[in-house]
Amino acid sequence: LKLKTSTIKDIKKKTNDSTYLPAMLHIRNAAGGWDSIAIEVRARGVFRRKNCFFTPIRLKVKKETAKGTILEGNKALKLVMPCENGSDKNELVMKEYVAYKMYEKISPYHFKTRLANLTFIEFDGKKTKTYELVTYLIEDDDLVAKRFNAKIMENLNLHPLRLSDTSAIKFDMFQYMISNIDWSTTYLHNAKIMLQPTNRYIPLAYDFDMSGFVNPPYGVPNQELGQTDMRDRVYRGFCRQEPVVQAVRQVVLGYQPDVMAALAQYEKDFPPREYTTMKKYLEDFFAILKSDTDFKKKIVEGCRKK
Repeated sequence: LKLKTSTIKDIKKKTNDSTYLPAMLHIRNAAGGWDSIAIEVRARGVFRRKNCFFTPIRLKVKKETAKGTILEGNKALKLVMPCENGSDKNELVMKEYVAYKMYEKISPYHFKTRLANLTFIEFDGKKTKTYELVTYLIEDDDLVAKRFNAKIMENLNLHPLRLSDTSAIKFDMFQYMISNIDWSTTYLHNAKIMLQPTNRYIPLAYDFDMSGFVNPPYGVPNQELGQTDMRDRVYRGFCRQEPVVQAVRQVVLGYQPDVMAALAQYEKDFPPREYTTMKKYLEDFFAILKSDTDFKKKIVEGCRKK
């Protein structure tokens, strides 16, 4: 991809939920040429807008403009870029992308993502700056809902115990697996809720950059929850009937080969030592699920009661 647009500074300062800036997105097609698409962009994310060099971007595209391209069917997409402009910027994005790929193995209710190499070109008057980035696209919320004949709900303030048991516990265990506590299904922070025709509320997870699995240098452990390191796992799922939790435990354990294979697919994208660390971190999670003692202490009894 090639994205030509205003400066990063302008995108942060001049856009909001309803204000976009014009941009051009060039996509390499199957023939090796470039498809040019007129789009609009805005910044998204509260923390990254304030603290990051780059900011995640929301792309908006017209239906007729997207037709025949890889964007077809999308009215809006999220473009995830690195936070900082450091030497490890692309590695951190790859870690978060792998988290999405692993979640696909655990829950059918997930956002589809697409990895992309991006040449980001910002225009500042007569000057231009170019950045070569690893990025990925996240599909529009409505497309996920459409796959399940569901509807994305807004401003629910829904108590977590009203979520579908199995889906919610898978969601909670995955967040525990990657040590992510930066979410709330009640306040819709890094989470969306779908309502199915059967009146089942289904959580959707996204934004995993502040997890222990990614372990970004700008991350801070939550001392109120007992973390001394971002990689310290804290189960944030609400307490549910133990037979249901135990049943989901066995299901998630059955996904271990698929989850590890999802990681292994991207082994070459990481330094050997880092890949070994990531692999062991996941293996430690599954070891907890296999241990009756650890599972009862850390998840069954460690769940949220209020």
